[in-house]
Amino acid sequence: MAKYIYQEAKWGHFTWDTPKITSLLAAIRHRQGRLLGNMEALGFNLRSEALLESLTLNVIKTSEIEGEILNPEQVRSSIARRLGMNIAGLVASDRNVDGVVEMMLDATQGFKDPLTTDRLFGWHSSLFPSGRSGMYKIKVGEWRDDSKGAMQVISGGYGKEKVHFEAPAADTLDNEVSRFLEWFNGVELSDPVLKAAVAHLWFVTIHPFDDGNGRIARAIADMQLARADGSAQRFYSMSAQIQRERNQYYEILESTQKGTLDISNWMIWFLECLNRSLDATEQLLSKVLVKAKFWDKASGVPFNDRQKLMVNKLLDDFEGKLITAKWAKMTKCSHDTAIRDIQNLIEKQILVKEDAGGRSTSYRLNIDF
Repeated sequence: MAKYIYQEAKWGHFTWDTPKITSLLAAIRHRQGRLLGNMEALGFNLRSEALLESLTLNVIKTSEIEGEILNPEQVRSSIARRLGMNIAGLVASDRNVDGVVEMMLDATQGFKDPLTTDRLFGWHSSLFPSGRSGMYKIKVGEWRDDSKGAMQVISGGYGKEKVHFEAPAADTLDNEVSRFLEWFNGVELSDPVLKAAVAHLWFVTIHPFDDGNGRIARAIADMQLARADGSAQRFYSMSAQIQRERNQYYEILESTQKGTLDISNWMIWFLECLNRSLDATEQLLSKVLVKAKFWDKASGVPFNDRQKLMVNKLLDDFEGKLITAKWAKMTKCSHDTAIRDIQNLIEKQILVKEDAGGRSTSYRLNIDF
C-alpha cells in the first residue's frame, strides 16, 4: 500500500466528489465576478489603492506562513515602484523583499504566459538572492539533489522529530515537474478555480526545491486564480487567509498527501478558505474606501510629504498612540519639525490632541473632519 499520494499508480489523476463542491464553487465564482465588477466601478485611483493593499498583504502573508517576517513599508514600496505607482512615502527595500515581490508580480501580472522550468528557477532565485535560507547554503535556481538525505517535512526537537511528509526522490524530479507543467499549461478540463486547488497540492507535494516550495506553490495558485478571473488585478489574498488558518492548512496537506487520489477534502478546504478570503477582502476594501473619502474631503488642504505619510498610516492600522517622538522617527525629521507638522494639522482640524497631556501627549485623526 502506498504511504504517500505520489506513490499511487495513477498519481496525477485526481478525483473528487463533484456534488459536494458544486454549490460552493458556484457561490465563489459569483462573488469573484461581483468583486471585479465593483472594483471596475470605483475608478482608477481607488482601484490602484485596493490593488496595492491586496498585493502587499499577499506578499507579507505568504512569507509569514513560512515564519519569515517582512517589513510592510518595504513590501508596499517595492510593489508600488514595480507597478509604476506614484505614491508618497516610498522607502528603500531589501533584496529579499524585492525577490518575493518580483515572484508574485511575475505570477499574477504574467498569468497568461506559460509556466516553465526556467520561470520556476527564476522565481526560486528571486526568493533566495543570497543563495542561503537563513544560515544554510542551498541550491538556488535548480532542483534539490537529496545529497544530504531525503527531503522531509519534520517537526519537533532533536531526538523527538516527527516526519509529516517525505517528498519524491530527487532523481524523479525532471519527470515529475514536466508532467505537472504539461498539465498546468494544458487545456482546461475543469473549472479554473478547481485547477488552482489541484495545482497548489500537486506542486507542493513534488517539493522540487531545497526551500521555498510553499511560497512557490501559493504563487502558482495565485497565477491560476488570475487566469480564473481573467485579470491581473488581484483584490483578494488567498495567502492572507491561509496564514490565518495556518495549522489547518498544514493538517489538511498532510492528511491529503498520506491519502488516496480522491482529494475531495482538500478541494473543499481550499474552496472554503478562498471563500473566507473574499470575506476578508470586503473589510480591506472598506478601509480603502474610508481613506478615499478622507482624501476627497481633504483635497483642498495642503500637506507636506511627512504629513501625507503619517495621515495614511493613521488611516491604516497604526499601532499604539501617535506621539511626537514617533512622528519624528517614522518621518526621519527632528523633534521640532515633528511638533510643527502636528500643530499645523491640528490648526487644519485634521488631528486632535488626546485628553492626556504632558509627556504622554498623543494625537489622533479627527473623525469629524
